[in-house]
Amino acid sequence: MGTKAMAEAQPNIIQRVRDYVDELRTEMRKVTWPARKQVQATTLVVIACVFLFAAFFAVVDLALGRGINSLIDFFTK
Repeated sequence: MGTKAMAEAQPNIIQRVRDYVDELRTEMRKVTWPARKQVQATTLVVIACVFLFAAFFAVVDLALGRGINSLIDFFTK
C-alpha cells in the first residue's frame, strides 16, 4: 500500500484530536464528582497520614542509624 493510500485510509491528525476531545468530554460528563466537603476531609486525612508516616520513618531512621553506628564503634575499637 502506497503512502497516498495510507493517508486516505487514516483520518488526519486534526480529526483524530477532535474525536478524542469529543469522547473525553462525553466520558467526563459520566463521572460522579465528590462534594467539596468530602474532598476537604479526605485531603486532611492524607496530609495527616503523610506527617505521621514521616515522623515514624524519622524515628526508625534515627534508631537504625544509632544502632549501626554503635555496632561500627563496637567492632572498630
